[in-house]
Amino acid sequence: MAKELLKGNQAFAEACLRAGCRFFSGYPITPQSDILEYLCWRMDEVGGQCVQTESELAGINMVFGAAAAGARALTTTSGPGFSLKQEGISYLCASDVPAVIADVMRIGAGLGDIFMGQGDYWQLTRGGGHGDYRTIVLAPASCQEMADFGYMAFDLAEKYRHPVIVASDANIGQMMEGVELPEMKEHDPDTFDWAIRPRQEGEKQRVIWNRFWDIGEKEYPDYLRAKYAQMEEEEQRWEEVMTDDAEIVIVAYGISSRVAKSAIIRAREEGIKLGMIRPVTLWPYPKKAFEKLGPQVKAFLDIEMNILGQMTDDVVLASGNKLPVEFYGEYWSVIDENKIIERVKEMLKKY
Repeated sequence: MAKELLKGNQAFAEACLRAGCRFFSGYPITPQSDILEYLCWRMDEVGGQCVQTESELAGINMVFGAAAAGARALTTTSGPGFSLKQEGISYLCASDVPAVIADVMRIGAGLGDIFMGQGDYWQLTRGGGHGDYRTIVLAPASCQEMADFGYMAFDLAEKYRHPVIVASDANIGQMMEGVELPEMKEHDPDTFDWAIRPRQEGEKQRVIWNRFWDIGEKEYPDYLRAKYAQMEEEEQRWEEVMTDDAEIVIVAYGISSRVAKSAIIRAREEGIKLGMIRPVTLWPYPKKAFEKLGPQVKAFLDIEMNILGQMTDDVVLASGNKLPVEFYGEYWSVIDENKIIERVKEMLKKY
């Protein structure tokens, strides 16, 4: 199949349609808005519904309604809007309703700025809403992966009856690359025996509510633990780059991982044994990738576009807190390849 030149946001939107998504509700917010713009006209062509909502709260709740009726439903946003969606995400998780949510990250707390960043990691991976829940979080690093992960997210959501989040960033969403799009398929909303639909004669009424009430107070904790344990066992995804003999291992995702790859090539030319683990799932975190590393590894360098090193704790935990973990971050700019090399040289002198 021939590739098409698409923005990451456009590739994601088109792939979701091709996965059978026929309902989108969302609110304009940079750098996510062109997903909404694309779907406003493209959804009509496939017979779906695209709603520009009055708020992010409306967007997530409309997705809840469509998904509860069995549709493949999608909403997208950026940092401040993602914060507003948290209550709805918590309700989706509590009710075992599958949906896909994309966060095209930008910088800053509060309103922040529309500039590129990776400042939502804690919220994405810890569950920013109330109660006991986690969500699978996929982190694309290219326009092709925006398409691939958007397509895959619906299958994962339905496998677990659970929302799945795609964690993009302004760079990946706005850059343009050649993309090979997946095949078009249709989704039947009547596939699921749990989904709301008009009641047939003699049929018990279907109800979507907190699964706690269906399962019972004694059984529900074991049910929930088992669900998340299965995700952790089966859904860890990552990419390894030259880790077989690496003495320093970078850990980076999204656009930061692409800069890190360039730094690794340069470092290798200088005789520096540098490698990388790129988490593809931010949750479940790819602990298995760290278990495969050899005894020659001396330290880890967490690289992110934020100030506080939000992924650092997960690197420490995944590595068993056995080796030093340092952080290099940028704010208002993309990670600097030259600074990566400098930091790695400093680390090799220390460790």
